[in-house]
Amino acid sequence: MNLTLVRNATLLVEYANHRFLIDPFLSDKGAMPPFENTENQHLNNPLVELPMTIDEITRVDAVFVTHLHPDHFDEQAKQALPSDIPIYVQNEADKQKIEEAGFSAVESFHQDVTVGGVKVIHTEGQHGSKEMTSLTGEVAGLVFTYPNEKTLYVAGDTIWYEGVQAAIDTHRPEVIVVNGGAAQFLEGGPITMTKEDVVRTHEESPDSNIVVVHMEALNHCLLSREELHSYLETRDNTGKILVPEDGESMTF
Repeated sequence: MNLTLVRNATLLVEYANHRFLIDPFLSDKGAMPPFENTENQHLNNPLVELPMTIDEITRVDAVFVTHLHPDHFDEQAKQALPSDIPIYVQNEADKQKIEEAGFSAVESFHQDVTVGGVKVIHTEGQHGSKEMTSLTGEVAGLVFTYPNEKTLYVAGDTIWYEGVQAAIDTHRPEVIVVNGGAAQFLEGGPITMTKEDVVRTHEESPDSNIVVVHMEALNHCLLSREELHSYLETRDNTGKILVPEDGESMTF
């Protein structure tokens, strides 16, 4: 497989001769306001430009949307994607909303789906503490499996909790993508993985390659790549935790 980090949680996944797009966030730099009730209110989102053209990003066989927060499926994505492109979403509620936006080939992956022979399995996520989930809402992750391909687990917008542990124990993924950045509001604690969560993921799945994304693109993501690298210097001597730059590709 080949993974390309576009920006934030937007990924291009080349897997079993298919090209998938995950969580398209395609707005121009600064086109969106900062998230309310967060730090850095002087910064508009996204903080950085796309590292490639929208045409390159959207030239795919299918799209997967883990949830409908605007940094995972924005208005620019709705405009750029063909209305008949296959889009897979976490549940029927999200399916209805994307259909209302004009898309005609939307399907829920909640009960798992097969796309061109690739099995795609729904996993649970917890977008912050249990108290925060009343604000952040339902989210999902994805597991991709195919004969002769490594199993890929895209955890989505979640902190470390028992659901992530269960996904690792059940599917034994060789590659795990986690959303770092330690995104947070002024109250309630982190709603995506902290540096401690990243290391915990590695400790619980030490043979997996851990790819950390969702960093340095949003005003409320407070964990930088530099801080994470510094933290990892004394906690990961295996080279298994990877922190790609926007536009960087990795082959597994």
